[in-house]
Amino acid sequence: MREQLMHQIPRKGLTVWRLYGVFNTFVVVILMGVASFLTYYFEWPSFIYYIAFVLLLIVALTSIWLFPKIRWDHWRYEVREHEIEIQSGLFIVKRTLIPMVRVQHVDTSQGPILKKYDLANISISTAATTHVIPMLVTNDADSLRARISILARVAEDDV
Repeated sequence: MREQLMHQIPRKGLTVWRLYGVFNTFVVVILMGVASFLTYYFEWPSFIYYIAFVLLLIVALTSIWLFPKIRWDHWRYEVREHEIEIQSGLFIVKRTLIPMVRVQHVDTSQGPILKKYDLANISISTAATTHVIPMLVTNDADSLRARISILARVAEDDV
């Protein structure tokens, strides 16, 4: 079996993924409230209330607790001299190698929630796709962006 990649997403990233799960659950609460209101208004069978409640529990447990934990356990990355390797996935773990000679530019992005937790995402663009390393501490993201930029320039000069 292959060895684990060196770097993992910070623990604050797990907190943010769980917060996103709370937002998703809130949307489901609204939908279940509408379903409950319609059940009451049209006098539909009362078992619909129980189905809605069970679905809400399942969504809450999976999107707030289970999926963020699995995602956090699997997300890893490593930046080497000639390539960047990213491991991601929820149930199917995917490992991606990005050659430094293919890197065109590197960006960091930070929305309001990431800013509150002092986190940022790094986007690595190649000619074909954009790869993201999410939820890095802002200072680490900035220094990693600079390091990848330098390594990509060096790799381009070697070719």
